[in-house]
Order: sequence, then C-alpha cells, then structure tokens
Amino acid sequence: MIFTIIKTLHIISVIAWMAGLLYLPRIFVYHADPIINKETSSTFKTMEKKLYLFIMTPAAILTWLTGISLIHYFGLETWLMLKILFVLGLSIFHFYCGKWMKLFAKDLNTNSAQFFRIYNEVPTDLMIFIVIFLVFKPFL
Repeated sequence: MIFTIIKTLHIISVIAWMAGLLYLPRIFVYHADPIINKETSSTFKTMEKKLYLFIMTPAAILTWLTGISLIHYFGLETWLMLKILFVLGLSIFHFYCGKWMKLFAKDLNTNSAQFFRIYNEVPTDLMIFIVIFLVFKPFL
C-alpha cells in the first residue's frame, strides 16, 4: 500500500514538474521578444515567478523525495542509475530556468527568443531518455 502511494505521488509530481519545465522556457521565448511592452513584460515576470516557485520547485522536490523512496523497492539497478543521471540533468535545467527567471525579473536577460526555443527542447529530450530507461529497463 505505501509503495502504491509513493509511486502515485511520484507520478503526479513528475507530471507537474515536467509541465513547468516544458512551459517556462516557452514563456521565456515570448518574454525575450525585444518588442514587448513593459506591461506585458511585467505579466510574464509574474507568470514565470509563480510557475517556478509554486509549481515547479515543489514538484521537483517531491519528485526527488518520492523517487529516492522508491529506490528502496527497486534497488539501485544500472538502468535506474542512468535514469537518475538524466533526472539530475532535468534538475540542472530547472536551476538554469531559475537563473534565467531572475535575469528577466531584473530586466537583465541577454538571451534571444531563438536561444530559448533551442533550450526548450532540452527537457523533452531528457524526458524521452528517462521514459525509455523506465519502460525498457536496459542492462537487466
């Protein structure tokens, strides 16, 4: 029963975190547009801050806590260590999103919309590898 609860919380938190990791860089794409006005920029800043602080970060923390708890049930197999490596990549990307958010908040962003379009693909690519390792469990 406890395994099922932890697994359920893990899945829900992963979905929430991934939604934020996919959406926040997309907001950055529009926020980086040099022709937006001050009011629109202010709206983006509010959206970015709330998404990052109130959805993404708690979801990331819960993802890690429940994921570490699940190691007890799965053991530390090779496929799981590789999956954790990709999740670590998502975490690094998460922190970069926080850095970019803070630069936007201070009107100090120097990255282009094209930069964020490219970086918007990073969480998708990492997610694909994570799902492959989870489903196929290679190296067993």
